Amino acid sequence: MTDIKQLNSNDSGFQQQLDDLLAWESVSDNAVESIVKEILFEVKTKGDQAVIDYSCRFDRLDVTSMAELEIPLSRAEAALKNIPQQQREALETAADRVRSYHEHQKQDSWTYTEADGTILGQQITALDRAGLYVPGGKAAYPSSVLMNAIPAKVAGVSELIMVVPTPDGIVNELVLAAAAIAGVDRIFTIGGAQAVAALAYGTETIPQVDKIVGPGNIFVATAKGMVFGTVGIDMIAGPSEILIICDGKTDPEWIAMDLFSQAEHDEDAQSILISPDAEFLTQVEKAIERLLPTMERKDIISTSLADRGALIKVKDLDEAVEVANFIAPEHLELSVDEPMEMSKKIRHAGAIFMGRYTAEALGDYCAGPNHVLPTSRTARFSSPLGVYDFQKRSSLIQVSEQGAQTLGKTASILARGESLTAHARSAEYRLKD
Repeated sequence: MTDIKQLNSNDSGFQQQLDDLLAWESVSDNAVESIVKEILFEVKTKGDQAVIDYSCRFDRLDVTSMAELEIPLSRAEAALKNIPQQQREALETAADRVRSYHEHQKQDSWTYTEADGTILGQQITALDRAGLYVPGGKAAYPSSVLMNAIPAKVAGVSELIMVVPTPDGIVNELVLAAAAIAGVDRIFTIGGAQAVAALAYGTETIPQVDKIVGPGNIFVATAKGMVFGTVGIDMIAGPSEILIICDGKTDPEWIAMDLFSQAEHDEDAQSILISPDAEFLTQVEKAIERLLPTMERKDIISTSLADRGALIKVKDLDEAVEVANFIAPEHLELSVDEPMEMSKKIRHAGAIFMGRYTAEALGDYCAGPNHVLPTSRTARFSSPLGVYDFQKRSSLIQVSEQGAQTLGKTASILARGESLTAHARSAEYRLKD
């Protein structure tokens, strides 16, 4: 029996119940932070040797050199040839779709010329080097390799360095195959905070990167937060989330399984269904009870739904949209008659899946848009990972002789108002009178 919460927007305590449901604190604590700080310091000061020592200690490897921790690209190419044909074709199809979608995100440089000849604009350049963290061990996510690496390559990143832990020396062939398809340049079998430190500070063997992307455990997330500023990071991701708005006309088993698809990630994942149809919510609850025993990860799903899941009754679909915008979910399914119309009212969501046939799982693997999405209500102010995360903008300013006369006077007045005399005089020197 799954004890999933039942909320009703008509109840006086609904907002507080919703706040309590959404509350999630990072599990990083003082102990984790202390360990991560020590690892970052050791790698920053001792370089390769610290990375080797931590890899032996945490991943139970038996290595004495960084050369043993680097996988040659030929090994990844071999993995691509050796995996089952069906898996290779699926990876290639997904990669083609992800690449095609992200090609549309590329930004171009632009300029315009004012009447006096002054030229203003923006120049787009790619990062020189990016680091990609890929979880290893029990969790192996080739889809994550594609989603993080392909946008970087589309953006024009010259060198992409992948790090992936291989506890007990176990290498995942699918992850290597995905790296070959995505165009990763170098692969190191290191993980944890030591991998983040190596990418952020550089070692004798691993060059410093400009940005680190990719998911990881609490030690990885904490390390990414600590090195931010030395390098860029994509985001600090929380547990996976799905929110479904349904009008009651979709098969309840479809909706139940969509809720499972996020709940099976881990016990902290969040699955929420909103509907104005009370009878439909009951049908979905029954479908959950019926289908749960058939799931391989039923214990995880059960805990996730009981701890953080909810079935929410609202008065109508407009109120469903209001609640969804407050929740600002990572994944939002609009399982309704007119999903495109409803999507125009959605202000905060990582990705919007429209229509009854658009299972969120398609977005995880092969639809094309990125599956690296803002969680924990951060969709209020952030966006999916994309090509734009691997490009920078530089402002272009070329003031003409004539423009220097008018702009110089304006700048002079403002600079003297701020008591910055050198600023004012540097502009005034270019004035003719």
